[in-house]
Amino acid sequence: MSHLMDTSGHGGGSVLAAGTPTIDPAGPVPQLVIAALVGVVVIIALITWLKVHPFIALTIGALGVGIGAGLAPDKAVTSFGTGFGDTMTSVGILVGLGSMFGKLLVDSGAADRVVDTLVRRSSKAALPWTMALIGALIGLPMFFEVGLVLLIPIIVLVAKRSDVPVMRIAVPALAGLSTMHAFVPPHPGPLVAISTVGANLGTTLAFGIVLAIPVVILAGPLFAGFAARWVDVPAPDLFGARGGAGAGAGGGSDPAHEGRQARRGRATQVTPSPPNGKSDFTRVISEPRSPSFAVALVGILLPVVLMLAQAVREATSPDAAGTWVGVLDFLGTPMIAIGLAAVYAMVFFAIGGGMDRSAVSKSLESALPPVAGVLLIVGAGGGFKQVLIDTGIGGVIADAVKDSGISVLLVAWVVSALVRVATGSATVATVTAAGIMAPIAQDLSSPVVSLLVLAIGAGSVFLSHVNDAGFWLVKSYFNTTVGQTFKTWTVLECLISVSGLLGVLLAGVFIH
Repeated sequence: MSHLMDTSGHGGGSVLAAGTPTIDPAGPVPQLVIAALVGVVVIIALITWLKVHPFIALTIGALGVGIGAGLAPDKAVTSFGTGFGDTMTSVGILVGLGSMFGKLLVDSGAADRVVDTLVRRSSKAALPWTMALIGALIGLPMFFEVGLVLLIPIIVLVAKRSDVPVMRIAVPALAGLSTMHAFVPPHPGPLVAISTVGANLGTTLAFGIVLAIPVVILAGPLFAGFAARWVDVPAPDLFGARGGAGAGAGGGSDPAHEGRQARRGRATQVTPSPPNGKSDFTRVISEPRSPSFAVALVGILLPVVLMLAQAVREATSPDAAGTWVGVLDFLGTPMIAIGLAAVYAMVFFAIGGGMDRSAVSKSLESALPPVAGVLLIVGAGGGFKQVLIDTGIGGVIADAVKDSGISVLLVAWVVSALVRVATGSATVATVTAAGIMAPIAQDLSSPVVSLLVLAIGAGSVFLSHVNDAGFWLVKSYFNTTVGQTFKTWTVLECLISVSGLLGVLLAGVFIH
């Protein structure tokens, strides 16, 4: 499967790209440009000034752009609905399955098992690198906010037990989490960008993982040394013990609490910390039947391996045929790969880990409400993209970028970064920038379209500041001042964004 969805639009008129359907502009070029600019400004103003939910803001902005550009109102609504439906078809199922997988990973204790195993085997000097790996592994299947809530108590406990400055532990973990969120499917941002611009998911996944490695190293363990000197704060007491008094009676501080309570067997105290200079990280609560490290790691990596295997087959043997090719392509289809991971989690994480059927059902059900808002935003972004195409605005943007001589990858990053700084939302930045850049992608080769997705992802995390919920979450959890949060979290996000852009531009020199 080379594309998640068709982004070529419909109609007849001016050509967007060779071999794709053509679009009749809905009005003269000045009218199209003004409509697009006003639409983006309205979306940003609604979100930042009037505090309107991004789903409503994107819907109003998209319909306004369509009507302002010259589409009949009913045509604008139809265009928006088409884009919304196409995007939800390709992205909605994946986000839902991915959310269920992530919830079972937490509730079954599998996430804890991965963390505990890696940290116990790390020396004090290696802890920042281990925490970067943990952040990346947790970041692969989980939404950013869920991963952040899960990582905070781990970060605090590791910092206290190892007597390492908290920022040397926190920065690498947050870098791993945020980098995965920006670059690697099945996160909603990369998924909707892939869907919108028609990128190959397997290729984008492979490029994203390769790009993420140096980015995490730079923004994580390497930057952590500077961050710890700039902001020398003690580890907060908010999470004195996971599942203990510090987590509160209801376990609200620990997202795995409810899952543990649903498990069979009584929690037990873990015995001695590992010797020989290893970190003093010890589990306060241990689930008697939590999944093994190997079982947990296989589940996390299963969809990635399946999608990468299909992408490698497609790249190395595009004309291959036979039963094995059909099976590999079927298993590597994103919906199947992530669906298999969810089934694996139900069998080996949940039931195999001691959760009864009612607990599994409750965990799966509770995974969906938190992503409803994300899905609506993603769908509205797809509707906005389709309006830009059907009005002919996309063709105007594509021509302007091609005639400017500026790198398409740099333009994508700038557009995404501007929306991110204005709205504070990485998801809004991604879906908006992807919609604007979709017509340009029609003229690009498949590998470059994948790089375009990564450029958009890099821009979407640029300069987190006071309008970003993540900024305030980090500030509150670590009890830092606004200035200290700028020196750590904001600089970290900028490093991810800028180094990601540089990596994409460098790859673009060799890939055409």
